[in-house]
Amino acid sequence: MLLKGVLLDIDGTLVDSNDAHAHAYVEAFAEHGYDVEFDQVRPLIGMGGDQLIPRIVSSLSGEEGEGKEIADRRKELIMQKYGADLAPTDGSRLLIEKLKQSGYELVISSSATSEELSVLLKAAQVDDLLDQNMATTSSDADASKPEPDLIEVTLEKGHLKPNEAIMLGDTPYDIQAANAAGVAVIAFRSGGFSDEQLAEAIEIYDSPADLLAHFDQSPLAQ
Repeated sequence: MLLKGVLLDIDGTLVDSNDAHAHAYVEAFAEHGYDVEFDQVRPLIGMGGDQLIPRIVSSLSGEEGEGKEIADRRKELIMQKYGADLAPTDGSRLLIEKLKQSGYELVISSSATSEELSVLLKAAQVDDLLDQNMATTSSDADASKPEPDLIEVTLEKGHLKPNEAIMLGDTPYDIQAANAAGVAVIAFRSGGFSDEQLAEAIEIYDSPADLLAHFDQSPLAQ
């Protein structure tokens, strides 16, 4: 079936933010008395807070109580402290322009909160190219990545069937979530994960610029 849409992860895919999220988690945990190392958190970036927080401290929930307070504090740190220093991934704006010129429906599928999304899209320098009304965030699904819920909601928002869309992502959790929803993934190494971790993607590129350079040989060329 003809491809009609592209589902877009933001963190690590269009903006170089995965390290910043990990540092924000470490700081938020520390403020609540938990000694958590960066290297404990960094491999889990790409999950929503509802998934990540109990994996770090099993007694906490990411959706209520102290765990929710930690999740909210991480969001504040991204918006008020770390967001100002974020930069786009290589070629992110040019790739979005190319996808728009190619006629694709572009739908954001992010584990970020809606408040964070504005900061992240500005940092990615694509806020004028992407419609935030065509975005699904952590509040739109019962469970975040790596569960498929968010991807399924994104497909509904874009009026897309799973075989009419491809997702662009950077973490194994993007791939796991999308594949569980029946959507293939093109992955970027820009998120800091290895090819082995991204092995379930249909193709892997260094960055949006790398995909753009090979666009005519990619599944997005039609």
